[in-house]
Parts: sequence; C-alpha cells; structure tokens
Amino acid sequence: MSTSSTTSRQPNYDAQHLQVLEGLEAVRKRPGMYIGSTDSRGLMHCLWEILDNAVDEALGGYGSSITVVLHGDGSVEVRDTGRGVPVDVESRTGLTGVEVVYTKLHAGGKFGGGSYAAVGGLHGVGASVVNALSGRLDVEVDRAGKTYAMSFRRGQAGVFDDDGEPDPEAPFTPADGPAELRVVGKAKRGVTGTRVRYWADPQIFIKGSHFALDELHRRARQTAFLVPGLQLSVTDERPERLPDQPATRTYKYDGGISEFVEYLAQDEKITDVIRLQGTGDYTETVPVLDKNGHMVSTEVDRTCEVDIALRWGADYEPTLRSFVNIVATPKGGTHLAGFEQALVKTLRKQVENHARRVKFNTKKEKIEKDDTLAGLTAVVSVRIDEPQFEGQTKEVLGTPPIRAIVAKVVEQQLTSFLTSTKRAEKEQAALVVDKVVSEMRARIAARMHKEVSRRKNALESSTMPTKLADCRSTDMERSELFIVEGDSALGTAKSARDSEFQALLPIRGKILNVQKASITDMLRNSECAAIIQVIGAGSGRSFDLETARYGKIIMMTDADVDGAHIRTLLLTLFHRYMRPLVEEGRVYAAVPPLHRVEVIHGGSKKNELVYTYSEAELLKLLKSLERRGKRYKEPIQRYKGLGEMDADQLAETTMDPGHRTLRRVRIEDAEAASAMFELLMGSEVAPRKQFIIEGAEELDRERIDA
Repeated sequence: MSTSSTTSRQPNYDAQHLQVLEGLEAVRKRPGMYIGSTDSRGLMHCLWEILDNAVDEALGGYGSSITVVLHGDGSVEVRDTGRGVPVDVESRTGLTGVEVVYTKLHAGGKFGGGSYAAVGGLHGVGASVVNALSGRLDVEVDRAGKTYAMSFRRGQAGVFDDDGEPDPEAPFTPADGPAELRVVGKAKRGVTGTRVRYWADPQIFIKGSHFALDELHRRARQTAFLVPGLQLSVTDERPERLPDQPATRTYKYDGGISEFVEYLAQDEKITDVIRLQGTGDYTETVPVLDKNGHMVSTEVDRTCEVDIALRWGADYEPTLRSFVNIVATPKGGTHLAGFEQALVKTLRKQVENHARRVKFNTKKEKIEKDDTLAGLTAVVSVRIDEPQFEGQTKEVLGTPPIRAIVAKVVEQQLTSFLTSTKRAEKEQAALVVDKVVSEMRARIAARMHKEVSRRKNALESSTMPTKLADCRSTDMERSELFIVEGDSALGTAKSARDSEFQALLPIRGKILNVQKASITDMLRNSECAAIIQVIGAGSGRSFDLETARYGKIIMMTDADVDGAHIRTLLLTLFHRYMRPLVEEGRVYAAVPPLHRVEVIHGGSKKNELVYTYSEAELLKLLKSLERRGKRYKEPIQRYKGLGEMDADQLAETTMDPGHRTLRRVRIEDAEAASAMFELLMGSEVAPRKQFIIEGAEELDRERIDA
C-alpha cells in the first residue's frame, strides 16, 4: 500500500504552525484585499487613496488646489495646500504623525476625533497601504514655517542615499526605532500642505501596469464638479505623452453638481436642471475610542446631507452618478436605492393625477422604474460621517438609514417641482409626465414588436409587411436590407438585386420626424413601425443587436435634395431608437451616380459608359476627355431618381457588391446629422432663419429640382 499520501501531510497542527503577519506585512502578502487587484486597476486605486486624502482636506475647507504629476521616471506625486500631515509626536506610539499615518493600518484623523466631518478616506488604511506597496515613498509637509520630510521603502521608514534625483534603487538605511522627521527647508509664512511622491513596487504590481491618463482626467474633472471652487491640475511628464497633448490640464467649476449634470447630458433637454437638497438625522451604534484607547460601543447622532441634481432629456438612456463624500459609488448602494424608490413613487402619483389628460388607465397600466429613468441624467450625492462601505474599494454604500432619508428628500422636493404653479415649471412637469407615460407604452409596444419580429422560415406564416421583398438567405452576416425610396425604385431594384441575400423595403416618401415626435407616435407611424419590424431587433432600451435580421442596412435614396432629406430622417430614426446599429457600423448609404456619360469610340469598338457622382467629378471627366480628344454623346444624362435607371445600370452602379460604392455611417456622422436636423426641422425658428440668411449667398440654383 502506498504511504505517500500520509507522509506528505503534517499530522500535528499546533500554535507553532500559525503565522502572524505584523502591520504592513499583511498588505504585501494579500494586496488584493486592500486595492482589489495588482494590475493597472490596483495601481490607479493607490493613486485614488492619496488623492482622496488631499480632497478631504479641501472638503473640510482647508486648501483650494491639488496637483497630480505623473513623473517621467514612473512615479506619481500628489500636492495639496491643506493643513499638512501632523508632525508632532503621537503619545501612545512615540512616533511622529507622519510615520503613524504612513506606517500604521487604521490610523488617521477620520475616526471621530473631530479633525474631519464627512470624508472619503474612511478606514485609515489608504496612505499606509500605498506606502506598503511602494518601492519608495517620499513625504514633504509644510507646517509652522518649516518643510519636513520623511522617506519609506516598502512601508519602512528610513533614509535613501540619493545622488541628486530621488531613486527608488538608491542605497537605503532603515530607521532603528522611531524615524527622524527631517527639517529640509523653510516654508513661507502661512503656507501649509503635503506632497506625496511614490514609486509603485514592481515586486507587487504585474508587468505592464500603468497609470491611465484618461481615467485620471475623468476623476479630476469629476472631483472639481463635486467640490465647487477646488482647482485640480493634472500634469503628464512621461516620455510616452503625445506631442500634441497638453502637458497640464486644469479643472475648476463653481456650479457644483448642477454644472456636472449639464456636462453629462448631451441630449436635447426636456427640463432644466432640478436641484433637490435636504438633510435627515439618524442614530447609529458605533465603536468609539475612549480616553484610555479602548473601543466602546456608543450610540451617536448623525446627519445626512442630500444634494441631488437631475434633468430629463429627449434620449432614452439614463445617466446616473452616485457619490458619498465625493467618492464615487459605481455600484450604488442605499443612497441610490432611496433615490430610485422615491422617483418611481413620486412619478406614479403624478401620472395618476394627470390620468385623464394623458389617457392613462390606472387599472391596466403601471409605471416601472425604467420608464422614470429614461432620458434622465442625475448626480446623487450624500455627505455623512463615517459611512459604511462594502469593502475598502468603496463601490457600494451600505449605511441602512440613508435610503429612507434620501427617499424623503427626493419625494418632497420633486413633488414640489412637479406641482409648482410657476408657468415654466408647470410646462416642464407636464413634459416629464408625458415622457414617462410614452416610455411605458413604448416599452410595452417594443416588447410586442420584438416578439413578432423574429425571422420566419418557409414553414411559418410570415408576419412581415407585405411590401417587404425578403431575401432567401438566413445568414445574418451576409444578408442586406435596402430601404428604397418609393415604389418606382422598388420595381427596378427587384430586377437589379441578388434575391439570395438582398432584401428590399420601400418607404413612402419622407418618414415621420422622430426628432420631435413622441415614442408612441413613432411606433404608430406605419413606415417607422415597418422598419423596426423588418430589422427585428426592437427599439429604444429593448433594442437587441444580436437579434437583428440583416448584417447591413443600406439607405438607397435619390441623389437629390429630397433624397438627402429622407436619409437624414432615416438616420435620425436609427440614431434615436436603434443606435447600436450605427455604433457597430452596420448602417450604410448607397451612393447612386448623378450622371451617365457615353464616351464615343470610333470604328467597331463599343461605346463606353462612365458614371460620375458629383458635379466636380463630371467636370474633371469632361476635361480629361477633351484633353485626350474623346467625344461623348450629348445631352449628358442626369439621373433625377433611381427610377430613371434600368435594372442593369442600378445593379452595376449601386447594388452589385463588386462595383458599388457604399458610405458607412459612423456615430459622429449621426450626431452631426441629428444636430443639423434639429437646426433645420426643430421648433426653434431663430437659428434656422439665421442659417438660411448666412447660406443664401452660396445657393446654387442648379441643385434645386424644379
């Protein structure tokens, strides 16, 4: 019998087998517990810990500027103008305040000692964890007219023997006992602040980890919005910085979260920014340090400050940002849950109050959360003492009483806005109610469209519109849907297409202007409904790109002003209600020719047909023919519409994949088209009038079809 399994085990398990990790050793042994991961994400989390400490000073009213510098040697530095880390000796440890903050876990001024009120750095492990995971960390503090300095390697205080520039690989002498807080210079009178520069330890972080500049800029901008008046600067001194990128960017906003909402919201507004503010008190039992340094469970009174800015827009995707003491909570928590709960409750009540006007059936219809969030841009911010986060990464707020406090503030303040008798607010409140009801009906209608829009095979009865000339192939990647203008073009296109993989859907002239129409009106419109049904992926929030029936959607309209108008209307429909199609590059515009030139060849050689797609291209061709002594038939044929082509010409120039030209519509194209459409067809007359006046001199009469 084999004994390998028994000999490889240790039968005895006693105290000598236990390993005790002292202080920062635990951080280096299990860094993921403190910073989430050891890749670029963890690297950025370390930077957030240091940055949050600087911001907490600004939140307390100390200091008005913060600078982050990405140095060329891979280190990062955070400078603030706060009070500076304490430099006196802490009585219980015998260490200076600087050494306590950067070497002791769960040490700091944020445990109810009165130094801070509402803060982002809560656990007292941020600075010490960053220190433990750094190959080198240097701290400089300006206080009381002096500049103090201390250095650390992997969490241990000591002195580097630098030769000029600071080097994490320089010889290091660890301190024997309490480290000396060196005085390295003089500070100007009244000047205080802290500068922390550190080099991430390559023994901890995986190779290739790097600081994400875009993410840093987003965080700096976000913080500047959340702390009005605070100036944040980001400087990139790394060699890989592109020459055309500015070395330093500065962010400062005085409008607070109202300005933040305006920045986040890119769609056409339905309401102005609504500000909801209030406070609520609650009681919490927490362990508190007594005079003897012992933790004693104590019941304390807390106050929660609620500050919310929101506005509804014409889009359907919501944009929600939540924060606790200016720290982002990307996964929400009790504050966001309270906001959404009150939002649904308040809007349900308002819709019921306007049931007759909006024809709302209170017994059969019900407003859901998604209906209230559609097109909503909101920033939800609360400030509380010692919030309970789920984990050190602070992604979810867990303090239970906050939910009810936020819900109460939102319900009271939002009801006040929606029931206001002021003319402007009354009009906006009516638009919000209309939008919520429209979203509810669109959600129901879109679900029904999705259910009946599945691809039918030959054995099933087709539910597709009768005017659809479908293709035989069921291969989505290969199949193409041509949306053609009018029945005359449809007849020619049927003969020109390859029915194996090319489907045709005719539309009658100009479809509904969905820029101004409600979602309900859009779904009731036969042309829009047919397009959504044929594509088969739903619309709006329920749009599912995976269920789309065709790999390419091609708009094939006449090469004139009306054709351009129809393309713009179709693009607006795709952009607003089927945006993933545009984002994935699956929407195209066919490029039919404008002219056909028949070049005459002498003798028995057949005449050559040449197609041009613009006036400039035609002039270039004619000059070339003249230069080569070639003749052409006159008059030159100019196509007024697709219906003027025969099937062979349409196939060769516009539909045959081997010869045609397609123009792919990109998302920036759709954004530009939407903005231009708003200008030309929107309800605001003044901008349109100005546009016409400015462009009158450039009018080309030849481009107007009579």
